[in-house]
Amino acid sequence: MALDNAFGIEPPPNGRIIRNLILGSNYIQSHILHFFHLAALDYVKGPDVPPFIPRYEGDYRLPDSVNAEVVNTYLEALKMRRRAHEMTALWGGRMPHNQAIVPGGVTEVPDSQKIVDFKFRLAELIEFIDGKYVPTVKAVAATYPEYFNIGVGCKNMLSFGAFPLAEGALTDFVHQEKFFPSKVLVGGQLKDLEPDVIGEDVKYSWYEDEIEKEPTKAVVTPNTGKKGAYSWVKAPRYNGNVMEVGPLARLITAQNPDVLALGDKAYSVLGRHFARAVEASMIAHAMDEWVMKLEVGQPVCTPHKVPNEAQGMGLTEAARGALGHWNKIEKGRTAVYNAVVPSTWNMSPRDDRDQMGAMEQALIGCPVKDPANPFEIVRIVRSFDPCLACAIHVMTPDKKVLSQFVIG
Repeated sequence: MALDNAFGIEPPPNGRIIRNLILGSNYIQSHILHFFHLAALDYVKGPDVPPFIPRYEGDYRLPDSVNAEVVNTYLEALKMRRRAHEMTALWGGRMPHNQAIVPGGVTEVPDSQKIVDFKFRLAELIEFIDGKYVPTVKAVAATYPEYFNIGVGCKNMLSFGAFPLAEGALTDFVHQEKFFPSKVLVGGQLKDLEPDVIGEDVKYSWYEDEIEKEPTKAVVTPNTGKKGAYSWVKAPRYNGNVMEVGPLARLITAQNPDVLALGDKAYSVLGRHFARAVEASMIAHAMDEWVMKLEVGQPVCTPHKVPNEAQGMGLTEAARGALGHWNKIEKGRTAVYNAVVPSTWNMSPRDDRDQMGAMEQALIGCPVKDPANPFEIVRIVRSFDPCLACAIHVMTPDKKVLSQFVIG
């Protein structure tokens, strides 16, 4: 999308739809992975064999019959993730790391068989999401109701918007018709997204302070000895405000009635899990309609040439939340490239004004019964679906070893 913007092109309808199907399929596999295979075991006790051990102990409350059913669903969810991977690979060529998305659209050409294969797998996933995923989240919520009041965070929500339903990114991306709108909730006020007020602070990050705050210019220099720093993650801010991103942010800014019905309880550990499950169902049903709008034999990509000088911005919503890429092209080559990813927003350290990041704020006041077994903290952190590997961008082109660790 950043290259589309730099080149001044938009995908044709087939290219736009197939991009949406690739992204939507990845949402589904990611949400199923997150709840059943990364987060559910904080609430569901499996047998004393891997992958159910090692684990935090001490707070398993689900009735035995429900617990046993969820353990079985955990195993079924592995198959469902595979189905979602297969759906992505149908249009993306492979999964993980699909390779069909290119500037101007995609490389995969739709045919009737691919559409049938996609819908066949999607029907199975819709049945699983609506019949197993959403009910399991509700069962956990009914058993651990206090987690509707734990892990509140900053209550500022950011969504770049995703799944374009029509052209318009080049003329007015913010108001382009999308499944998830480009909106922010700041101080309780819902407003249109303003991309130009996005900046990054590094006061408490292991980078030199003399960086440009604008993501179009930001080039970082690591500084592992920086006084006061405590994170490799930078601190993105929206007009100086700490923002939460992810399924909860998308559904609140989209004014989803199921999530809004929770009121203030939505801003919580269970609110995030519930929003993620609801979103998985929404996208699955939407894709069932989108795939039928593909036109066999029509173009999937807009022809283009690489400009000698250009600058581009690509904003969308990854499964974990707001994802932005900025690039600058000089002499036909990439001169500057910067990505601000979902976990960077959620996991950020304090900023230049000493404001704590969204996840840091969510941890404040968390009751911990046993510091040696802090399952309460783990539940809060996991509700954000964090990814350290996504949020940190450090490389040494000269292959210089910065440090080595031996963990025994």
